[in-house]
Amino acid sequence: MATVNSYTRFMPTPDRTSLEEIVNAARDLLESEGLAGVTMQAVADRVGVRAPSLYKRVQSRDDLVRLVAEATLVDLADRLAPKTTPLELANEFRAFAKDRPAAYQLVMTPGAGTPVAGPEFAVTASASILRIAADTAGEEHALEAARTLTAWATGFISMELNGAFQLGGEVEDAWNYGVTRVVAALS
Repeated sequence: MATVNSYTRFMPTPDRTSLEEIVNAARDLLESEGLAGVTMQAVADRVGVRAPSLYKRVQSRDDLVRLVAEATLVDLADRLAPKTTPLELANEFRAFAKDRPAAYQLVMTPGAGTPVAGPEFAVTASASILRIAADTAGEEHALEAARTLTAWATGFISMELNGAFQLGGEVEDAWNYGVTRVVAALS
């Protein structure tokens, strides 16, 4: 019969992964497998632990999806921060969507019942567009201008990502036409 040290049953399980690694694995799964593919088991497999171990860091799958949405908004805010014109901002917003389409859709057009980021993350992600909108349309119309540009870009980008432009022509030409006119209307 094997002897087991009596103190081993009281020792905490060593940490084999971090919250950051878990969120990054979930973000990668989101892009490769879609939201349905972001399961606790799939994330555990990616980070090399058993699924129950994830619960040391994440309360639930909903909590994990919320964390992914929050990380996405932080990344978006970082990418938009250096932009100084509405056109630069809109183009970077679109580039972000093309780089991480599933994450973009998670934060910009989440489905019913999908966990969303806390409001403070949306505020952070909105800071650049509000700043640029104030410069473009004036302080008194900054919120309206920011919403107009965001709504137009989100609609266009969502249609583009979903392959909804089926009437021919160049989508790039349509983007340039639309964004130029929306930006001009904000002034």
